[in-house]
Amino acid sequence: MIVSHYIQNPLTINGLKFDLRIYVVVTSLHPLRIYLHSDGLVRFATEQYTTPAASGTYSQFVHLTNYSINK
Repeated sequence: MIVSHYIQNPLTINGLKFDLRIYVVVTSLHPLRIYLHSDGLVRFATEQYTTPAASGTYSQFVHLTNYSINK
């Protein structure tokens, strides 16, 4: 299952939106057994984040963190 949730007031790093992916598998609920992969992924947008209402204009690049699309 992939879990994703959009955050209205996102955290930024140096003004850039980012997404963080961690890979986890839950093999049992009772007893709770969770495995966390040692590698993860962080991707950054290419433009500074501004709230859509504050900027007056819309740029998809403040939200996109996919390098292939942004380049």
